[in-house]
Amino acid sequence: MANKAAINKKDIIHLLEEIAIYLELKGENPFKISAYRKAAQALETDTRALSEIDDWSSIKGIGKGTQGVITEFLNSGESETLELLKQEVPEGLIPLLDIQGLGGKKLAKLYQELQIENKADLQAACENHQVADLKGFGKKSEEKILAGLENLNAQPDRLPFDAVRGVRQNIETALSAMKDVKRFSIAGSMRRMRETVKDLDFIIATEQPEVVKEQLLQLADIKEVIASGDTKVSVVIEDHYDVSVDFRMIRDDAFATTLHHFTGSKDHNVAMRQLAKARGEKISEYGVENIETGEVTTFDSEKAFFKHFDLYEIPPEVREAKGEIETFKQPHPLVTLDDIKGDLHMHTTWSDGAQSIEEMAQFASEKGYAYIAITDHSKFLRVANGLNEKRLREQREEIERVRQLFPELTILAGVEMDILPDGTLDFDNDFLQELDYVIGAIHSSFSQTEEEIMTRLFNAMENPYVKHIAHPTGRIIGKRDGYKVNMEQLIQKAKETHTILELNANPKRFDLNSDWIKLCQEQGVKITINTDAHSKETLEFMKEGVGIARRGWLKKETVVNTWTLEELQAFWKKKQE
Repeated sequence: MANKAAINKKDIIHLLEEIAIYLELKGENPFKISAYRKAAQALETDTRALSEIDDWSSIKGIGKGTQGVITEFLNSGESETLELLKQEVPEGLIPLLDIQGLGGKKLAKLYQELQIENKADLQAACENHQVADLKGFGKKSEEKILAGLENLNAQPDRLPFDAVRGVRQNIETALSAMKDVKRFSIAGSMRRMRETVKDLDFIIATEQPEVVKEQLLQLADIKEVIASGDTKVSVVIEDHYDVSVDFRMIRDDAFATTLHHFTGSKDHNVAMRQLAKARGEKISEYGVENIETGEVTTFDSEKAFFKHFDLYEIPPEVREAKGEIETFKQPHPLVTLDDIKGDLHMHTTWSDGAQSIEEMAQFASEKGYAYIAITDHSKFLRVANGLNEKRLREQREEIERVRQLFPELTILAGVEMDILPDGTLDFDNDFLQELDYVIGAIHSSFSQTEEEIMTRLFNAMENPYVKHIAHPTGRIIGKRDGYKVNMEQLIQKAKETHTILELNANPKRFDLNSDWIKLCQEQGVKITINTDAHSKETLEFMKEGVGIARRGWLKKETVVNTWTLEELQAFWKKKQE
């Protein structure tokens, strides 16, 4: 069931597309399937937000049936049509849609003609060459499906950050409401903002471990209880992947040192123990012990713990034994979330976003931002309802209207412009100079050679109107390596052309990663941390983006969206000198 108050346009589009898939699997009338797909497409191309749509029947492509489904979903957060279809279509079919090249139409054929209902059925049918013999498939298709089955939900050794983000949030929500929990924190590699994690670690301060333990064992989606002791509970949470979670319950006076210990990294802890040993002390989870007297000192916070060793607080993100102990003998401030003054990459209902320009401005205003850039996709990206020159000019008129509603917020009229496969840009300079903010981005022909990719990127960076390069490697963590980019050359070119490089804060991307942004800072190249938000919720990615920036040791002055608008504009002028 969806949260009614939080339903946005994308939720409805997803619902209509999901119903179409289920109808296809069921073997329904093609016209009925098409009706749901047309309704989804009609909504995708309508630039209005949900709150601005009064009459659904007035939208070409939305008929009486689809209108009823939409209205019911908006009123109740549920769809009876979808729920009935879920009962009629075998549950095991749906995950098979994740196999590359196996869409609804082909899967329906496998279901209806070979009675395939799940992964095991499909595996057996492929191994018996029944799939190869089926009209419309053949030997190559069968081989691709077998390869896809091998990868389907295969549990990697380390899970992508984004794959466990939801599990973490659910646990933190539950812990916040638990009785007798004084305080708690995530620990481990997720607290250090590593891109992948082996498991989740939580430290819980409590005087009533038995009471807390019983509540932990009642958490939602527990697949297996591994351990249930006096001070430690270990469970496996069932999600897209199985996620191992360890909870350690300790007294409040040991919270800081236990949190430090289980945050790691292992090498950082070794370095800290060596520092303690040189002072005649010993660090444990429970405090710092004077070796001679046996006296144990405890701390209210990690800040106090580090101060005990004459250090300024070392942020969790840089605890990797890479010079942090020496560096933090002096103050060494890194960028913080409070430093961020704006977001320079976001999408609206004009392309493939869920919210209107006015709504995104409202959300940004509530965050206290000084500026934002509206950067919907450009015309080349048809799949994302990209905007041509005419529509961008119309959008600018809407931005002008919204500016009047939010006088304290500067709204830049921009675009995320495609860098085309042949190296040209999606718009000419005569048009680009009309825009306040232009991003260059690659979304196509990922298999090109390094030389071809670098030519495309360099052409964009040499353009006087392209302010920054979005998600510069094109990777999706754990799913896609991205295109062949020579990062050293890219960073050098950014320096020469005064082009800003993006740290895309979407946890699926974290692009650029912490190693490359660290090199950018060393080379004097500026970074912008952007959410690439497509909805209200995804504007919250800024927090994780700042975490990655801190892992890359970024200072405030390196990150351009900590600057005032006047400082930004002065920097942009350098491109045109």
